Amino acid sequence: MNRSTAREIAVHFAFELAFSDEKAGQLLDRELTAESFARRAQDEPLYAQFPVKGELEYITRLVQGVGGHGAELDGYIEKYAKGWRFSRIDRVASAIMRVSMYEILYMPDIPNKAAINEAVEIAKKYLDDEVVKFINGILGSFVRTEVPEEE
Repeated sequence: MNRSTAREIAVHFAFELAFSDEKAGQLLDRELTAESFARRAQDEPLYAQFPVKGELEYITRLVQGVGGHGAELDGYIEKYAKGWRFSRIDRVASAIMRVSMYEILYMPDIPNKAAINEAVEIAKKYLDDEVVKFINGILGSFVRTEVPEEE
């Protein structure tokens, strides 16, 4: 498994959090198991390989971060989604943007451009071109306005 796959799995879990009152830790305890991955792999090849230690830590950090900073991240999404109420934004798109924004704000070891590019690539797998452009636009505006330039 590579970091891109781990990131996509984190997006799946972030999506699931949006439909539940469950805390991130509870979801991770239930889903970050070999049994859960084997069950999911029957329908989704993404889960064919169980993550190793570093990948598990990365997924955990992303999902807990998104869970803990959800209101903040949603506020940024709504701020940059000009003319859109957050409730109207596709939930898959929201999950992708939450993960990317969390990386940009709280994981300085990940370049902003990489976080945005990965978000766009994940979006291309699940969403139509207009939504992919929407995500790219929001993330680009967010970085230009909210984040100090990388050196």
